[in-house]
Amino acid sequence: MNSPIEKILIIGGGTAGWMAASMLARLMGKNIQVTLIESEQIGTVGVGEATIPPILNFINMLGIDEDEFVRRTQATFKLGIEFVNWGAMGERYMHPFGKYGFDMQGIAFHHYWMKMRQAGDTRPLEDYAFQAVAARAGKFTRPLDIPRSPLGSIAYAFHFDAGLFAQYLREYSEERGVERVEGKVQQVQQRGSDGFLQSVTLDDGRQFAADFFIDCTGFYGLLIEQTLQAGYADWSHWLPCNSAVAVPCEVNGPPLPYTRATAHDAGWQWRIPLQNRMGNGHVYCSDYISDDEAAATLLGNLEGKALADPRQLRFTTGRRKKSWVKNCLAIGLSSGFMEPLESTSIHMIQSALQRLMAFFPNKGFDDRVAAEYNRRTEREYDYIRDFLILHYNATAREDSEFWRYNKARKNPDSLTEKIELFRACGQISYQEEELFKASNWLAVFNGQGIFPKHYHPLVDMMDVEEIRRKLSAMLQTINASADHMPTHDDYIRDHIAAL
Repeated sequence: MNSPIEKILIIGGGTAGWMAASMLARLMGKNIQVTLIESEQIGTVGVGEATIPPILNFINMLGIDEDEFVRRTQATFKLGIEFVNWGAMGERYMHPFGKYGFDMQGIAFHHYWMKMRQAGDTRPLEDYAFQAVAARAGKFTRPLDIPRSPLGSIAYAFHFDAGLFAQYLREYSEERGVERVEGKVQQVQQRGSDGFLQSVTLDDGRQFAADFFIDCTGFYGLLIEQTLQAGYADWSHWLPCNSAVAVPCEVNGPPLPYTRATAHDAGWQWRIPLQNRMGNGHVYCSDYISDDEAAATLLGNLEGKALADPRQLRFTTGRRKKSWVKNCLAIGLSSGFMEPLESTSIHMIQSALQRLMAFFPNKGFDDRVAAEYNRRTEREYDYIRDFLILHYNATAREDSEFWRYNKARKNPDSLTEKIELFRACGQISYQEEELFKASNWLAVFNGQGIFPKHYHPLVDMMDVEEIRRKLSAMLQTINASADHMPTHDDYIRDHIAAL
């Protein structure tokens, strides 16, 4: 018999809690009672203010007006991420959204670029990425109805204030029937027969029961770990950064349409431009630098006056061994932590919610459903883990102990195979379900100095002069399209500036 879920209890608010509440409110309507318990006494991490293009799917699914969303969250637009000092000191490259060039005769564009490079053409690959060219020029527009033009398919995302984002989703959720309860959970009750979660008791004695529980309590993992003991896969040996210090600062000039990640001696610094302020943080490994030194590095590299005292965060990179245990699902930081080097934090909340919808349970809670959910979650974390490790390992830097360690340590076999294949023949291997596709891997390979020994042999079917003409035409199209765009600052001011 199919006994449907009637009550869902979300423990914890913040970005994860209110994203979960809003999606359930939108898709379940009044068929399921959704209650969210959070305490204003418990702070949220809220540093993940940069996103990637799939965030548009979430906004569209909720039926949110994008202009209103941008205004309410003080958002700016994002065309990619600039990496500074990662391959070597003084070097910088852009990881843009979108592809490089155009495939020709069924062969990926970078193989033709490699042939021209070996023939002496020094033009960087980045010049053939439309979003990179537009970002460097400080330009932005949403896609325009121009067929066969780069302007017709612009991939973009947002920088936004995570606190305002959560507040906006709270209003959205409450308008659609989600009940918010202020309070701190003091006890968790389990069924004696099977250990399933049954209810929680707050510090004032109130008790709340549910059929299904969603843990959004952050690193602490009140339900998934403290109660159900899911276990944790620690990846510190691959990704040793374990601390961060964050501080907002005043805006100094027009906002750039990209995130910046600048590598330092023992970690890296993020720069996230909003309409009303700049988000900044220094992610680092405390084995190689003290907290005071890390804070001084951050404050010494701000572009404007600090607007608050630096805030300290501690974490262990990795994931729960199981994100779904019995009738409890962990989402967000309670499920695991991947440093926000490629702006994946909010996306991983979104993808977890999409998996929940795909495998939504009934009261029977078939173990096979949770097992498949966990299998897919593990694979997602593993794929993203390898991509992040690549940034640290593919480096020429040996100027600090931190970088010497990252350059020398052994990679996961799955990453080693990807690197060796690309070095051998320029082919990029990835699974269809991976978040990062060929163009993403190519951006980091090329940006940090990993080049193939050989390009695709079928490229030689086209002579050098014909390739040169085609590449020249691509450049003209890309540059003309970028020139046609308004500046990012003008676009925000003229269309959707925050009130």
